[in-house]
Amino acid sequence: MPDSVLETIEKLRAKLLYHAKKYYVDDAPEISDYDYDMMYAELLRLEAEHPEFDDPASPTHRVGGKPLDKFGKVTHTVQMNSLSDVFSFEELDEFLNRVAEIVKAPVYSVEPKIDGLSVSLHYENGIFTLGATRGDGFVGEDVTQNLKTVFSIPMRLPEPLTLTVRGEVYMPRANFEKLNAAREAAGQSLFANPRNAAAGSLRQLDPKITAERRLDIFVFNFQEGSLWQDGRLPQSHTETLNRLRELGFHTLEETAVASTSQEIIGRIKALGALRQNLRYDIDGVVIKIDNLADRKLLGEGTNTPRWAVAYKFPPEQKQTKLLDIAIAVGRTGVLTPTAVLEPVSLAGTTVSRATLHNAEFIWEKDIRIGDIVTVQKAGDIIPEVVRSHPNLRAGEIPKYQMPKVCPSCGEPVFYDEDEGAATRCTNSACPAQLSRGIEHFASKDAMNIEGMGPQVVDALLNAHLISDAADLYRLQASEIADLDRMGEKSAENLIAAIDRSRNAGLERLIYALGIRNVGEVAAAELAQHFGTLEACMQATKEELCSLSDFGEITADCVVNFFTHPQNKDLCRRLTDAGLLTTPVKLPTSDVLAGLTFVLTGTLPTMSRDEASERIKNAGGKVSGSVSSKTSYVVAGEAAGSKLTKARALNVPVITEEELLKMIEQ
Repeated sequence: MPDSVLETIEKLRAKLLYHAKKYYVDDAPEISDYDYDMMYAELLRLEAEHPEFDDPASPTHRVGGKPLDKFGKVTHTVQMNSLSDVFSFEELDEFLNRVAEIVKAPVYSVEPKIDGLSVSLHYENGIFTLGATRGDGFVGEDVTQNLKTVFSIPMRLPEPLTLTVRGEVYMPRANFEKLNAAREAAGQSLFANPRNAAAGSLRQLDPKITAERRLDIFVFNFQEGSLWQDGRLPQSHTETLNRLRELGFHTLEETAVASTSQEIIGRIKALGALRQNLRYDIDGVVIKIDNLADRKLLGEGTNTPRWAVAYKFPPEQKQTKLLDIAIAVGRTGVLTPTAVLEPVSLAGTTVSRATLHNAEFIWEKDIRIGDIVTVQKAGDIIPEVVRSHPNLRAGEIPKYQMPKVCPSCGEPVFYDEDEGAATRCTNSACPAQLSRGIEHFASKDAMNIEGMGPQVVDALLNAHLISDAADLYRLQASEIADLDRMGEKSAENLIAAIDRSRNAGLERLIYALGIRNVGEVAAAELAQHFGTLEACMQATKEELCSLSDFGEITADCVVNFFTHPQNKDLCRRLTDAGLLTTPVKLPTSDVLAGLTFVLTGTLPTMSRDEASERIKNAGGKVSGSVSSKTSYVVAGEAAGSKLTKARALNVPVITEEELLKMIEQ
């Protein structure tokens, strides 16, 4: 009897693995979901009745167990470096020339750069036992349970090998479109692109949610261990890829070898032409030395290998029609134009709106409503209009003029040349400014009032329950429970969040006030230097200009804000409401005094807020943008344009681990 049960179990496992591959990997199912579910349920029953036949590679172990409380940390035994980027063929040739000075007749592997999330997969005696994100290259997160839901990752290798490989988890475009369509139908926010969707899916604490997202993976590197049972070592990267395919891993079919600059550039152009027809997103092409001995000869840099670079594609551009120019009024009264476009597919998403910056930008580019325009995504994220095409105009189209009155309140606007060609509403009581100002006051980086989103702010204003930020602190749950989409429990939660914000501290309060040109860094400096809100209100222009992050324009903005009677009254009422008007805490040390840090990417053990707090407690400053004054950029996983700018400005780039060592020292 046991032998026949084991035989049945093994047959069910084999069938389920086959049909899961057809469904999840090949996208060519041969049986119905119902038939698959019935087989799966039968296997679950038999395994429960016969635990002696348990197998860690069984299909039932792909999704199971309770949701995690948090992800554990994994220290990589082989550092998972990122790659240096090149953005032109000239920069690529510079890399090739540097290699040629050290390596005779180098041969390169040229392969698509998958736009996903890098992970390591570890196997013990042929069984998948550990999967981790790249993190900062040294320490990542344990996402083993979630990676088990990626059906193209083999749970058991055909041979009992112990090894570690590296791959890129991604979401196929078709799956991304289905996911966003389902989220839209459910009234949920949409993912910006497949990469964001993949990253968010892999970091779900409940593996069942990850399983529903149907992620995939390409394995592109052998990290360590044995690829053969006899212990022999591979001689080339191409040899490792061939062997990884034999072992059941998914590798990129579009990989090719090349020896000359002309061959490499030709391959890059060919992959660029294929880009839109692939089932996955790529954002560039990786060029790496194929011979593994030559890689050792070239060696490793601090954060990047010297034997490889990533050629990044220029932003994808498309032409579409400009249907209209919409005007939004910000919290400081600035009128911001936005292009309303005929929808166009761009860098993996459908784009129907794009930034136009300001009036001067529109005039310089001669952009007119009805024009055919070229759009792109800045950094593959933010849609922007690049140029118009006057030669494609169907007849005469009048030049665009900014509104002469505010679209929110109807009051006159003025053109402010001193502030970057801004068009500004003159009415300080403008409803749009008031709404945006309260939204900013409640935002995460300001007073952090959870649940106080734009819809709630508008509902409170429309019900005449508030007229400014200070009114928030006299609200009662009973007053707001009847508002649209609120209810008693939500009302109680919102009032509790408002109460918690009273202790946010002077740094957040100053930033929350929305003083023009005063960001988080300047607000923190004001709080630490003057110590109380009252002292900040009495500060002179000369005193403000003596601060390191303040120039005359910012100093004027602060003085003007605190001399305005309406703002003085707001500060008084906030103080009377019991808000903490002194810094939450002074730095506990000065080990980072005089240093300014910029955080980018996902750090392995801390959130950005936690890292910012550690830096400030050690006397350092945290800025949101990279400049020549930046001391260090702390880069984590999926670091973006800030990392690129840091390299361009030769700003030192460090890991979270290096930051913590600086603080400890």
